[in-house]
Amino acid sequence: MRTVLQRVKSASVTVDGQLISSIGKGLLVLVAVEKDDTEKDATSMAGKIIKARLWDDEDKEPVAKWKKGVAEIGGEVLCVSQFTLLASLKKGNKPSFHQSAGGLAAKTMYKSFFEKVQELYEPDKVKDGIFAAMMDVALVNDGPVGLDYTCLDGEVLPQHPIDASSVARRKHADHATQVTIVIDTAPAKMENPTSLDPTGIYNESSSSSTTIDINDLVGNMTKITKEFQIPAELLE
Repeated sequence: MRTVLQRVKSASVTVDGQLISSIGKGLLVLVAVEKDDTEKDATSMAGKIIKARLWDDEDKEPVAKWKKGVAEIGGEVLCVSQFTLLASLKKGNKPSFHQSAGGLAAKTMYKSFFEKVQELYEPDKVKDGIFAAMMDVALVNDGPVGLDYTCLDGEVLPQHPIDASSVARRKHADHATQVTIVIDTAPAKMENPTSLDPTGIYNESSSSSTTIDINDLVGNMTKITKEFQIPAELLE
């Protein structure tokens, strides 16, 4: 789940010329639902939005920066579904939305998220747009101040463009397998590995094997051990 939080002085949603919702001071939250999102993600993201401290405490002297959340200032929240937050332009100029959840699944998860925001705050102060509608969204950004968040396996993280690949890799972090690779830096010396005599002619007698006690061989080796974390799917 990805969200964009905008600290606003006012915001509104209009559909076909009709005002659907409007708020004063508070947060405009754009929300995109991903294919793998869960109820845990919705709950974590809702909690982050209510707790995000985007306002100063002006009662302090000097003014304390970034100390109050939307509930502490008595602000309002306007949630708007926007699947285009998940757009990818990796394969050209036409945006791809393959990470977005399908219509019904997205609507169900978005509704769950919206209801959780209401539960964590005052329901009448949490407003909504119209899911999947062509909306005109107006806002007066206060600052401007805006934050991007991604929720992955219940953990809410700031979203940065350079982190796109690392965020994807985190999905497999819990399935990593530890592999130990042992490198022999002092292998047993072979008297004549080529089986050739000094003149370059094959010498059958020089290829005869010698019995070596494996325990003695291992005991005399110098080893370097390095541990690697490798995703389990690479070992399948």
